[in-house]
Amino acid sequence: MQQLLWMISDNARACLIAGLVAGLALPGLAASMQPWLPQMVAGLLVITALRIGWRAARGAVSDLRWGVGSVAVLQLLLPVALFGLCWLGGVAQTPMAMAMVLATAAPAISGSPNLALLLGQDAGRMMQILVLGTAAFPITVMPILWLMPQLGTLTAIFGAALMLLAVITASTLVGFTLRGVFFPKPSASQIKALDGLSVLAFSAIVIGLMAALNPALRSDPGSVLLWGLLAFAISYGAQGLTVLVLRRSRLTHVAGPLAIGAGNRNIALFLVALPPDVLAPLMVFVGCWQLPMYLTPILLRRLYIPRVKYD
Repeated sequence: MQQLLWMISDNARACLIAGLVAGLALPGLAASMQPWLPQMVAGLLVITALRIGWRAARGAVSDLRWGVGSVAVLQLLLPVALFGLCWLGGVAQTPMAMAMVLATAAPAISGSPNLALLLGQDAGRMMQILVLGTAAFPITVMPILWLMPQLGTLTAIFGAALMLLAVITASTLVGFTLRGVFFPKPSASQIKALDGLSVLAFSAIVIGLMAALNPALRSDPGSVLLWGLLAFAISYGAQGLTVLVLRRSRLTHVAGPLAIGAGNRNIALFLVALPPDVLAPLMVFVGCWQLPMYLTPILLRRLYIPRVKYD
């Protein structure tokens, strides 16, 4: 088993592609896995916390200074600015505008620490950003709901955010506990095996997330292409801009994790509260949204290689 996990760790990017391909090529498997996504996400968080460990994930009090400001910019100012641009262009009520607001107003995806590990970034910082962004979401989402009331009620979204925060907290504590009991001082070979386990879990989840995309490709491939281009533009544009701005600032030490969080958002938080008639035209975008996120470690790897060394 250890040899298998080592092999998966050595071929992490290939495993992510395999997960995407399986989600598209095996619609029956994807549909059967979709109902288990909440449990799979919780399991992924346990494995991620097990891999990272408490010491790497805990944040100093000083982290709150940059953390709160970053969350405010990424989850509040950015979606409000995009809505303003759409409003000026007369398209604020279109599915495209709604997709852009959803994709930038939500906190980072639960698998963002795994992306950080795959990109050689600080997964502990990424875990801090994930927890802080999720905790702040019920507050940052209020102006968005006022601007776009069709997204759902504050009560429904607030409840979904609290549930997600509870799952993240519980799963993380379980992972940290297991780390302390079984791997208090893991060896290099054990770390590599845990990396492989993390990649395996992350690759498996995407199969269920792609369930809605396969039927759309068969019925309307042109629409899927347009939604896919929008998803890539939002995700990679946000990541590239964040890295470009922060690498030459005092926040250069967290430029990577913040960029990952900026371009990889958990829009499922909104979907639990959206009315069916609002949700329908966005389901293809939800499927397309997985593509840039899971391809980030492959297509944007060079973006996350530091070009300038800071003291």
